[in-house]
Amino acid sequence: MLDWDAASRQFGPERDFRLIFTNGCFDILHRGHVEILIQARALGDRLVVGVNSDESVRRLKGPGRPLQPELDRAICLAALETVDAVVIFREDTPTELIAALKPDVWVKGGDYKPEGLVELATLESVGGQLVILPLLAGRSTTALLERAARAARGTS
Repeated sequence: MLDWDAASRQFGPERDFRLIFTNGCFDILHRGHVEILIQARALGDRLVVGVNSDESVRRLKGPGRPLQPELDRAICLAALETVDAVVIFREDTPTELIAALKPDVWVKGGDYKPEGLVELATLESVGGQLVILPLLAGRSTTALLERAARAARGTS
C-alpha cells in the first residue's frame, strides 16, 4: 500500500512503463473483482488500484457500509499477484488521483457508462484512455449481500 506521495513518485508521469489504474469500494472482494483486475493488469505493465476510504464508501453506499474497514480492503487487494500498488482515496471519485498518477489506461467495469464518469475529462486531459470491461454475470457485492440476507432468513 502506498500513500499519495509515494504513489506519485513511483507511478507518476516520469515512468517508462504502461500504467493501468482502476478503483472501487471493494467492500467484499469477490471473483468479479478479481476477473476485472486480471484483465486490467493484462492491458499494461503495472496496475494501481484506488480504494475508496470508509467515509467515501458511507457517502456512496449508505450508513451500513463499508462492511470491512479501508485498511482490510486495501490489504486484501495488495496481496493479489496482479496488483502492483493500492492507494486509499478520501474523495467520492478518483479524479485527483487520476490527475496525480496520469495513468495510460483507466479501467472500469461494464456497469459504468462513459457519459456518467465525471473523471473522464481529467483522464483525457492527462492523455489517458478509458477501457470498460464486461462484468462477470451474477458476481457483485450487492448480490452477495442479498444472498447472505436470504440465507440468514432461511429463504433461498
